[in-house]
Amino acid sequence: MMILIGQYDSPFVRRVGIAATLYGMAFENRPWSTFGDGEKIAAYNPARRVPALVLGDGAVVIDSACALDWLDDRRRVTGAEALIPASGVARREILYRTALATGLSDKIVALFYEKALHEVRSEVWLQRCRAQITASLETLEALRAAATTEWLTGDALTHADIALGCALQHARESSPDEIDLAAWPALAAHNERCETLAAFRAIYKPFTGPAES
Repeated sequence: MMILIGQYDSPFVRRVGIAATLYGMAFENRPWSTFGDGEKIAAYNPARRVPALVLGDGAVVIDSACALDWLDDRRRVTGAEALIPASGVARREILYRTALATGLSDKIVALFYEKALHEVRSEVWLQRCRAQITASLETLEALRAAATTEWLTGDALTHADIALGCALQHARESSPDEIDLAAWPALAAHNERCETLAAFRAIYKPFTGPAES
C-alpha cells in the first residue's frame, strides 16, 4: 500500500490525497508536520518537504505535481481516464489553471510564514505577496466566472478544480484576515462545490498552524 506523508491542512498534500481517493488507490496517511516531524520526513525527502508519496516497492515520489503525474500514469495503465488528458489543448489549459492555483497557495503560505514566524516583518515582502495573491485571485475569478460548464474546463472534475478548491479552503482557514471570498463570488461558489464532494470531505484537516512545505 502507498503511504502519503504530510498533513491534509497543506493544500499540496490534500490535492494528492483527493486524487488518489478519486482514483480508488488505497494509501495510508502519515500526518507528519514539516516543523515537528522534520527528521522523519528527511528519511523520505532530504529537503524535509511534503507531500512525499512512498510507493509499494519503497520508492519515493516527492512534490505534489510529480506525485500526481505518477498517479495519473498508473491510472492510464488500467485503461481508465485520468484527471487530466495526456496531451493536447485541454491538457495545456488544465495545467495553466492548476499552476495559477498552486501559485496562489505558494504565496498564501509565504504570507502566513512572514507574519507568523518573524518578529520583524518585511513590509516590502508582505506587500509583494499580497499583490501576487490579489492578481492570482482576479485571474482565477475571471476564469471561473467565464466557465459555462460545471467545472473549470468542462463537465468533469480535473486537477485544476482540485488544486483551486484546496487552495481556496487553505486560504480561507490560514489567512481569514487577508482573504474574504465574498469578494470573489465565482471562487466562493467553486470552493463550496468542491467541499461538498465526498473525496474533499474525506481528505480534510482544519488548518492549525505551520505545517506546510
